[in-house]
Amino acid sequence: MSALTPPIRPEYILPLAELGPAHAAQALPLRQRLWQHAWLRRALILLALATAWELIARIQDNDLLLPTFLQTATALCEGLASGELLEKARISLQILVQGYLVGVAAAFVLTTLAVSTQLGRDLLATLTAMLNPLPAIALLPLALLWFGLGQGSLVFVLVHSVLWPLALATYSGFQGVPDTLRMAGRNYGLKGLRYVLQILVPAALPSILSGLKIGWAFAWRTLIAAELVFGASSGRGGLGWYIAQNRNEMYTANVFAGLALVIIIGLLVESLGFQTLERLTVRRWGTQR
Repeated sequence: MSALTPPIRPEYILPLAELGPAHAAQALPLRQRLWQHAWLRRALILLALATAWELIARIQDNDLLLPTFLQTATALCEGLASGELLEKARISLQILVQGYLVGVAAAFVLTTLAVSTQLGRDLLATLTAMLNPLPAIALLPLALLWFGLGQGSLVFVLVHSVLWPLALATYSGFQGVPDTLRMAGRNYGLKGLRYVLQILVPAALPSILSGLKIGWAFAWRTLIAAELVFGASSGRGGLGWYIAQNRNEMYTANVFAGLALVIIIGLLVESLGFQTLERLTVRRWGTQR
């Protein structure tokens, strides 16, 4: 064999082992299949909380301090059947949606200015540093002076409670958009509002959704607290006024029934609203688990 010719290894064939019988896919046990459903897990958590509530209330044995879960459920059903709770919830939701939508629109305007101009960034930073630490309920006396005993004062404090956390979350999401996406938008000639809507908003949608959830929770807290402080608005009180009125009359079960209705509305908005929006957007796009 010449020194220039490399050695060649002889070919050989390895016999392959025969494949065994294919194992059919085995179905998971019924318990594991049921446990994969999120609604069932959450229902079990709520059932455990209701059971603990019932046991603690029976041990304490004082209906004025802590009514049982069954007493609260009875009061809730009676309030819904009479239509009183539904009317109070309608009034509260009407005011809440107005303030929430105005706050969302104002937050979008501020963050759009902040990502477009240096003056807008300075304006957002200054306003959030000044007004975000200020409790919304602290502005209620001023709101009463400016807007009177009407829905305007409630809407004003709701806008304050929604605007700043949503603006901070949205701007933080805009700041986290990768430079690659920003350059792609510039290459397509997108500017101003089109650049924000088509590039920044989809990329920052997880942060925006978090801000929307926080703003919704803050709005509920502010509305209930405001109605507890100064009562009915123009003679029409919502859930906060219902809770305060029954507290003064020592109907503790009705107080808990009003609080339970707020919780139920929150669960419905979370499951039917925010989770549906997440499933159709960020989870479908793969930007959030």
